[in-house]
Amino acid sequence: MKPYHSLLRHILDTGVRKSDRTGTGTISVFGYQMRFDLQEGFPLMTTKKVHLKSIIYELLWFLKGDTNIRYLVQNGVNIWNEWPFQHWLRDNGLEAEYPKYTVGWREKRDWFVQEVIANEEFGAKWGELGPVYGYQWRNFDGVDQISQLIHDIKRNPDSRRLIVSAWNPKDIPVMAKSGLPPCHTMFQFYVAEGKLSCQLYQRSADVFLGVPFNIASYALFTLMVAQVCGLQPGDFVHTFGDVHLYLNHIEQAQLQLSREPRHLPTMIVNPAVRDIFAFQYEDFELRGYDPYPAIKADVAV
Repeated sequence: MKPYHSLLRHILDTGVRKSDRTGTGTISVFGYQMRFDLQEGFPLMTTKKVHLKSIIYELLWFLKGDTNIRYLVQNGVNIWNEWPFQHWLRDNGLEAEYPKYTVGWREKRDWFVQEVIANEEFGAKWGELGPVYGYQWRNFDGVDQISQLIHDIKRNPDSRRLIVSAWNPKDIPVMAKSGLPPCHTMFQFYVAEGKLSCQLYQRSADVFLGVPFNIASYALFTLMVAQVCGLQPGDFVHTFGDVHLYLNHIEQAQLQLSREPRHLPTMIVNPAVRDIFAFQYEDFELRGYDPYPAIKADVAV
């Protein structure tokens, strides 16, 4: 994962201080690109342990077209909890009573998550993020972009229109109310010499917490699409707009940079699955993953 370490150093060395929506503050650069050859291994961070279960379930959640965190938390995945919880606090006039990241805030968030799991009516209302990624992937103004993508790759692999967009301007205000407008806004596939490559454009990127997930998620998605289309995986190209390190993540980033990257693991995908919507969690096996310990950091909301 040397490209990722190079990005961290680039931000620390050349980035500028900027304010942000969360009030945390960032060090930011604009415009950067990384490339990963998927034939060389699965690009899952080795200089800190990354929760692969969350990555797989989130991707399956996107492909289902789901936009409610209930499916995620029922499967032990908590990466989206902060946004609907903050929305619940705000709409119930409780933000001042539970300041972000305090002990009381965390305890109340944990109660909120358990209520989403246990109470179907509560979960349906307060676990909903609005028309975010899954909705846009599967129902962008009535278009199932994922089904169309698979069809087009099989029918016309040389097409330059193998694109999926999550950025739907008319839905942005609705997304912003209870969740977050898409950060990974669009991606494009490219077929050459029997290999499938993917390029992601990410308008906004939390480099310490979010980007390791994004790399692994889109790499995995590329493996899945390649398999169902009868292709070999090529490159994953990650292109950024505003890529930033939150000020409360600087010490964690420096710790990570002190660690030497290890050999990448291998992702085994069940070869029997030939339908992009038929994958289950059990269809993925990671081999040879030997990371350093996880590094904890608060997500900025």
